[in-house]
Amino acid sequence: MATLSKTGQSLRDRARLHDLELETSILSRDQKVQSAEVRRPAKMMATVFWDAKSVILLDDLPQGQCINAAQSCSIFDRLRDAIRRKRPGRGVVLQRDNAIPHSAILTQQWLQRYGWENLPHHAHCPDLAPSDFHLFVPLKRHLGGMAFETESDFVRELKNWFAHLDFDFFLVGIYSLLSHWKNASISMGITLGSRERVTL
Repeated sequence: MATLSKTGQSLRDRARLHDLELETSILSRDQKVQSAEVRRPAKMMATVFWDAKSVILLDDLPQGQCINAAQSCSIFDRLRDAIRRKRPGRGVVLQRDNAIPHSAILTQQWLQRYGWENLPHHAHCPDLAPSDFHLFVPLKRHLGGMAFETESDFVRELKNWFAHLDFDFFLVGIYSLLSHWKNASISMGITLGSRERVTL
C-alpha cells in the first residue's frame, strides 16, 4: 500500500464572472460613507482532490456559498465515492491546510469513521501543500485574464486544463512533496508524526 496514496487539496482560486456587487467604502471619520455600484468579479471556488495519477474529484461550490464543516463532510462523501470508483482497495491519506472547516470536530469525526489519515500540515509552511507549490501556479497562469459567464463554463475550463496536463504532472507533484517535507524538517524541525518515512 502506498502511504501517500491520496492527496486532497482545496483550490480556492477565483475566476471572474460578470456580476454587480454593492461596495461600501468608509473614507475617514470626517467623511460620509459612500455607496456605489461597482462591477466586480464574483468569486468562484472549486475543491480539487488529486493523487499521483490524476484528479480524483473536482467539486465546485455554488456561487455565494462558503465551506463549513457540514459541507466539507458532504464533499468527503463525494470524494469517497470517487475513490471507490477510480482507486479501489487503497488507503487514503489526505493533506489539507488547517482551515476551520478542515479542523472542525465534525470533519475530524468523519475522517476517523472512515479511517482516513490526515498528513499534518504546518500552518506557517505553504510550501508543504502540493497544490500551492505545484498545481495552483500553472493553473493561475492558465486562468489569468479569463472571464466566465457561468459556473459551468468555469468548471469546464478547469476539467479541460486538467485533461491536457502531461501524464506525469501529478506524480511529479507528489514526489516534490517529499523533498519539501525533507527541507522543512531540516530547517524547521517538522516531523511526520508517527511516520518516520513517507514512501510511494
